[in-house]
Amino acid sequence: MNDALLQLRDIKVHFPLVAPRPWRRGETLRAVDGVSLELSASRTLGLVGESGCGKSTLARAAVGMTRLTAGTVSMNGRAIDAGSPGAWRAVRRHVQMIFQDPLASLDPRMTVGQIVAEPLRHLRPELGRTQRQARVRSMLERVGLSVSQINRYPHEFSGGQCQRIGIARALVVEPKVLICDEPVSALDVSIQARIVELLMTLQAEFGIAVLFIAHDLAVVRQISHTVAVMYLGHVVERAETDTLFDTPAHPYTRALLSAVPRPDPALERRRERIRLPGELPSPADPPSGCVFRTRCPWADARCASEVPALRRFASGSQVACHYAEAIAADRRALA
Repeated sequence: MNDALLQLRDIKVHFPLVAPRPWRRGETLRAVDGVSLELSASRTLGLVGESGCGKSTLARAAVGMTRLTAGTVSMNGRAIDAGSPGAWRAVRRHVQMIFQDPLASLDPRMTVGQIVAEPLRHLRPELGRTQRQARVRSMLERVGLSVSQINRYPHEFSGGQCQRIGIARALVVEPKVLICDEPVSALDVSIQARIVELLMTLQAEFGIAVLFIAHDLAVVRQISHTVAVMYLGHVVERAETDTLFDTPAHPYTRALLSAVPRPDPALERRRERIRLPGELPSPADPPSGCVFRTRCPWADARCASEVPALRRFASGSQVACHYAEAIAADRRALA
């Protein structure tokens, strides 16, 4: 039985670009180009990849903030009409988002109490004023803030406290799905750890499904149950967290993990480093076939002509690579 709360099926988000000359045909930027993901209750899906690969665009499409070019978003097995604002409003209570910049995501003209209460006024209109105030106070305490701070403004708080306010605002309506778009990247390392622990505690308490987008792979490993790796608008590998970190199957995943620093100086000196040649291609002019082929040492004519499907690998991963088995065998031979 499929227990997914939120399903993304073959999501495509393309943006038309203005032609440099009136007589020339404009290009299309393929920010997300056929991604399918599922989010289940009490589970966290980590989404990683270098800047510009389409992670944030996918997150915004999942909550209806960006219009889909193609594909479907389903909640509890029911497809949401992407072209209908009313359809999104009906599920808005169940899908909430936490943003990267905690201070910029809060209205500076509103107090903390007003910020956290605002979703309740729009998404839970059946609640009276007394009930809303009780929920706001309870949620502030759950995220580690004092009720005595309820009448303060965002600029009076630190970055970590502002992110706690953002978390309270997202969870006060009791959503089923939480989209976290790099929620700790703008915070100090010590504060990052506290916010991650808070999210894990709240997920266990509420049973929410979480999509966690981040660049810090150590944080992703700590919080995620499964991880998906994106490259140039495509998911190239998806696996259980330990499987992906211990036995990466796609060459791009191997390159990403090889760049993660290790705390042991001896291991850091001996570890394998994979440096990718060339630059990240433009999503307005992606390579034919496999999008990673222009930087992959294993690429051949088949990679240029045939798009690799996301298929099951021996380790349990799903990998979009024609030669994943050969690469794994070669890695064992070199070990």
